[in-house]
Amino acid sequence: MTMTSTTFRMDAALKEELRQLMSNLGLDMSTYFVMSAKQAVREQGIPFKITMDVPNVETIKAMQDTRDGIGLSKGFSSVSALMEELDADD
Repeated sequence: MTMTSTTFRMDAALKEELRQLMSNLGLDMSTYFVMSAKQAVREQGIPFKITMDVPNVETIKAMQDTRDGIGLSKGFSSVSALMEELDADD
């Protein structure tokens, strides 16, 4: 297969963030772009969902609370421990 070079422009900060992410995943930028191109051709479309979905205030608060450990339910070490708790009279 004959290889060709492609050049395009992107924001320097975005490029660095992407490079760092790919490095953490064990990939280089070239491998990532080739993988993305192959997936787009295979799917005959953009290989990820493009949305404007922005969480509402309530969802953002719930996400922050979860990250901060606020309002989480008690954990159980086994199903039987969970069942005992569920069956217990309050």
